[in-house]
Amino acid sequence: MNKSDYYKDKICIVTGANSGIGYALSEELLERGAIVYMVGRNPEKIKKAAEKLFKYKDRIQKVTVDVTIQEQVQKTIEDTAKEAGHLDFLFNNAGIGGTMPFETATLDDWKKIIDVNLWSVIYGVHAAVPIMLQQGSGHIINTSSLAGIIAPPFQALYSLTKYGVTGLTESLRFEYADKGISFSTICPGNIITPIFKKSFDGAVHDEFDIPEDAIPADLAAEFTLDQVEQKKGIIIVPEELKKLWQGYVIGLMDDFFLNMARERRESIENKGTYI
Repeated sequence: MNKSDYYKDKICIVTGANSGIGYALSEELLERGAIVYMVGRNPEKIKKAAEKLFKYKDRIQKVTVDVTIQEQVQKTIEDTAKEAGHLDFLFNNAGIGGTMPFETATLDDWKKIIDVNLWSVIYGVHAAVPIMLQQGSGHIINTSSLAGIIAPPFQALYSLTKYGVTGLTESLRFEYADKGISFSTICPGNIITPIFKKSFDGAVHDEFDIPEDAIPADLAAEFTLDQVEQKKGIIIVPEELKKLWQGYVIGLMDDFFLNMARERRESIENKGTYI
């Protein structure tokens, strides 16, 4: 498939760029000619990620940022726009998973997931919108989840943050439609990323299985950027999951999710984990 030059020489910030969807988006943007500021909290991980993309090294900037700290996010976005002269795309992609029984979640758990998944997006949008308003153009892409338009059982914490991202992005999509700023929400289903091997505390569990229907992150990134180029609003990846969403909206998925809840509860009670 021939790809357009839509992203050529565009200035792009990608958070959570050291792995998963963030890394795949960075690689695909670079392949399409963009200049990418790869943002991550761990400098060693960002360095290693950038080294794997060595052939694009002249168009990569490595940036160490804790996206839960507003001042760091603000400075990164403002410094990037000042250094490059403009800011074309902001991909607020950093995030963590969170699947657990509601009754076991502590308020610290709530704070952690809201800080990473929701506040980081708010910080990014807050910093980027004034810049894009001034230049009269720009596109902000926020990574939500299928769980940001469908609420699976045992994902109350995660879904709250992702529904928040979806609602924020959709509202702003219409608010700024006549101001030259575009907004898109990425709603991935099962994508092959390290998130499936991590528990909420960040520990890696090799025994955790990646779902059989998960698609490669590079295919997800390719499809996503094609949709962003078309200025789509809600981008469901893979596209066939739209049917699941539509069924959920009209109440056809209630039995499916009730059974899922019962299976997960039974698994937790018997094995200590829903995996």
